[in-house]
Amino acid sequence: MPDRAYTDADLESAIAAIAAPERLRAAEDMVARSAPSLQRVLNQALAEGGWFGDAHEQTVLEATGTADPADRARAVLTLIAEETRLGMLVGVAVGFELARELTAPAPTPEPNQED
Repeated sequence: MPDRAYTDADLESAIAAIAAPERLRAAEDMVARSAPSLQRVLNQALAEGGWFGDAHEQTVLEATGTADPADRARAVLTLIAEETRLGMLVGVAVGFELARELTAPAPTPEPNQED
């Protein structure tokens, strides 16, 4: 994948192209086969980014510790939505890097040198 900047129009066009269900089937199959490995990479990226450390645990405690059931439900739903968005965004970054790696030229093997 070439390193280049994408315009908003480029991104909108690409997103529209992949929105068709038949376009995603092959990618879904590939992701399903690779899910355990991709999950490890995503978890590592989230951990290294500090996304799910002490601050996250505190937010979970605050959301679940609210006395009013309606407020607690709202706080938990908000937390789930935020975690979903974050996981998706980091997952997209992982996907970009995976695509870059898959399209990178294969390294040229060094010739055997006998002394």
